[in-house]
Formats: sequence, structure tokens, C-alpha cells
Amino acid sequence: MNSITLVAVMLVMAFCARTKAQTWQELSSHVFTNAAIVWEIPSNRLPEKLWVYRRILPHVFPPAVISNAVVLAALQSRGFPQPSTNDFYILEEVPPDWPSTIVPLLAIQPRDANLSFGIVHFSPVSEKEIPDEDKLVRRAREYAFQLGLDPANLTKHSLYAHLCDTDKAANNFCGRGVFFPRYLDGIPFFSAAEDGESAEGFSMEFGEHGKIQAFSVRWSKMEHFENERTASQGEITLCLKAHKAIVMPNFKDDDFPRLRKLATATKFTITKITPYYGEGVFGDMPTNDVPCGFATPFAELEAVADFGISNAPVKLLSPILSSEVRRLLTERVK
Repeated sequence: MNSITLVAVMLVMAFCARTKAQTWQELSSHVFTNAAIVWEIPSNRLPEKLWVYRRILPHVFPPAVISNAVVLAALQSRGFPQPSTNDFYILEEVPPDWPSTIVPLLAIQPRDANLSFGIVHFSPVSEKEIPDEDKLVRRAREYAFQLGLDPANLTKHSLYAHLCDTDKAANNFCGRGVFFPRYLDGIPFFSAAEDGESAEGFSMEFGEHGKIQAFSVRWSKMEHFENERTASQGEITLCLKAHKAIVMPNFKDDDFPRLRKLATATKFTITKITPYYGEGVFGDMPTNDVPCGFATPFAELEAVADFGISNAPVKLLSPILSSEVRRLLTERVK
């Protein structure tokens, strides 16, 4: 599932599950309805045009990349698959009468340019036994080369911690990883998760004594498709008023009450706009698990919601192309 629609699906699932009186759609239809929307950033902050890219799929991984992935995952005893356009999985070894789903350890998915590995069972480890930030990033870049990536394209990164249980009183630290988002024209791919899940890019996680616990390469070949005009502030405002933006959740238990309160705001002041790329088309849900054939830019807006006697920060995702705005506003009146 692509990064834009993943956020939308998570929002619908999370909010609808917490209310019987109102659905997510019913409640979100009140956000921005009675609020003034004010821009406090220059109108020329964005480029005049942005490219929509076509993803060239399937992506057949070379033999050396597949071999290196198997070795890095320490799965040599399971054999080395040949390059193919078909998906291939090395599954966890379980007894013949295993009652539940068998989890893949290594997944090769040419249909979505995805190559990933992850161990199944985690135990708490000592943070002291995990490489420090500099060594972790350096090792990840070295392994990226073995997995078919040019380290020169891994320009920026973010670190994340892997917590393997929810008992805050216990030692629940199970690893540390680094995510390198892919960039197109200087614009990164968006992910709602710290480890870069669902975004084009490269991530790798390490455990005790620097053991590789997981890695993910999602890096399709791209070609220019259309050079589209960037939406104006006025056009984005129309989209917000038409409830075509996604309010980013905090992924906490108070997300639904927070959205309810946002519906009472009298003013939204937009303080920052950041372009991102995501797979697919803004607002459209994927069907039949078909990989997205396009990479399309959109915007993350940082704003302050004013309630009269208090205010709160809020982040939103919105279309950034003029053509996307027109499409969404036309759908509204159908």
C-alpha cells in the first residue's frame, strides 16, 4: 500500500473504531468549515512545476543483489533464488502442523521493486551492545551498496529505535535502525513510520553486537511522466475547505478527541509547507493489492489551530498539484 493512502486507511480505521455516534468522515467534514485559513509563508516558496514520475515495474533484482541479500540475512542454507519477475519468499521454518500464518523472513517482490528481510522473534537487548550512530550509518551505507544502491544517493537519514513490547517498566529495547528516504528532484518520499515503511528508500536495523535484524530496499526505476503546475495557496485553501486534506494523527489514544476539538477551531494559520513524493494518486485507495505505477508529489502543511483561548499545532497532508486540486474538487460535486 502506498504511503499516502496508508495514512488515510489508518485514520479511517483508528477513528471509526473509537466512536459509535460519528464516523471519521462525518466528524472530519466539520474541520475547516467555520475556520479562517491564513498563510504565513511566501506564496513563491514552492517551484512553479513538479514532475509526476512513472515507476517502471516489475523490477528484476540482479543475481548479485539477491545473493548478497540472502547472505546478509544469514539464510544461505535455504538456497539462492534466481532473478525473476515473480515474487519469492523464504518463510520461517515451523512444524508441519503449525496453526497460524507462516511469516516470511526474506521477501523479493519485483512487482513493487521491494526486497526485505526481518527476523521474527525479538528479545530485549542492551543498548550498549548496539553500534553507535556513526558506525550504524556507515555500516548501513556499506550494505546498501551490496544491495544494489549507490551510497551517493543516500544523502539524508533518520534513526529509529525498535521497542519490542509495550511494558514500559521492562527493558523493551530490541534494536536500532536507520532509514534513508529516496529523493526525486531534491524532494524525499514520505513515510508515516520512523523506519520508512511503505516509502521508497532503504532501511536497516541492527541488534546486539551489530547483528542485522532487518533491512528493506524499495527503489524502483523511474521516468518522467508529466510536468505539472504547482497549486497556488488559494487552490490548496479550497481543498482544505472542501475537506480534501488528511489530518495527521499522533497515533495515540486521544486522536479522536483531538480531531473533534480541531473541528471547533476558528482559525488555522499555515506556517510551513513541505513537498514530498508518494506512490499513487492523492485520496485514491489501492485496489486488489496492485502496486502503484506512479510517484506523485503532495504537501505536508504545518499549522496552528486557534480555538480563541488556546491553540495547538497540527499537521495535514494535501494535494500540491493544480491538476490534483481540480480533480478532487470535481469529485466533490459529483
